[in-house]
Amino acid sequence: MMNMIIRWILLALTVMLVAWLIPGITISGFVAALIVVLVMGLVNTLIRPLVELISLPLNMLTLGIFSLIINTLLFLLVARFSPGFQIDGFWSGFFGALLLSFLTPIVDKIGRK
Repeated sequence: MMNMIIRWILLALTVMLVAWLIPGITISGFVAALIVVLVMGLVNTLIRPLVELISLPLNMLTLGIFSLIINTLLFLLVARFSPGFQIDGFWSGFFGALLLSFLTPIVDKIGRK
């Protein structure tokens, strides 16, 4: 249980770092970042598998590059449902989702120790 809380806090700090590094992404504070991580967990658990299944032929056709578009669209969806978190456009969402996807495994390793 404690590892999960630590990972939640670390992921919230990672979201804040992404918002600080990527122009066009704003977050109002740490509580908003905690909410973003919760919404992102729900989206990744409930919506992502269905979207990936539906887009499987297109993803195979593009050799997996379409996954970047899926990540961006789901990241924009998270921003839509998270108060205090805003993404100004597609490219901000693209680079934010890309950076977050690189940082999340690192945070997960740190949080599991």
